[in-house]
Amino acid sequence: MVNAIIVAAGKGVRMGTKLRKQYLVAAGRPILSHTLHKFDVCTAIDKIYLVIPKHDFAYCQQKVLPAACLNNPVQLVDGATKRQQSVFRGLESLEEKEGLVAVHDGVRPLIDPSIIETCVRVAAENGACIPGIPVSDTIKKANRQGIITSTVERSGLWSIQTPQVFEYRIIIEAHQRAIHEGFTGTDDASLVERLGYPVSIINGSKTNIKITTEEDLAIASKLLAQ
Repeated sequence: MVNAIIVAAGKGVRMGTKLRKQYLVAAGRPILSHTLHKFDVCTAIDKIYLVIPKHDFAYCQQKVLPAACLNNPVQLVDGATKRQQSVFRGLESLEEKEGLVAVHDGVRPLIDPSIIETCVRVAAENGACIPGIPVSDTIKKANRQGIITSTVERSGLWSIQTPQVFEYRIIIEAHQRAIHEGFTGTDDASLVERLGYPVSIINGSKTNIKITTEEDLAIASKLLAQ
């Protein structure tokens, strides 16, 4: 069993729009509709859980889900103010609490289903798998005054994406421990890593961007239109 948890409960304040960024239109459909469609057509995914604010349920049922042209039903889950809390709520809501779980950002509509399938396959073998892009730019550290303090060795550095796929028993333990110990990670894999579980990484895609700014939206719209 492979469940997908699509997280889209954020406000998207950096976009600077009244409408949450996941509902903004790109290439004729809401961003979130594109994302849901990619997971719906992926044969590796058995069921989709969409984590959004409860007061957005009606809006999604009327505007987002129909535009996604789904073949399978989507289970709506009430999200939280923080992403990590929303993922945990999604994990708790799963009807089948076994197998694998794929956690994905709702505002990454350009995910290729083949990457989802590869992450699922590797996670089934190793327990956890995430996609990423090897860092090719020069990376520097700077202080609060904007002065460079060092140049970081980029060998072995990756820019991480989603979906991140885990065995359910591993990711639920990681979230429960994080709650108990008051730890907040930058992604779900960081919660798993701190418990000592190995996390495999595969090549993602440079087009699998996370839409956070107007520039991102413009780029995604052009790519989706193609």
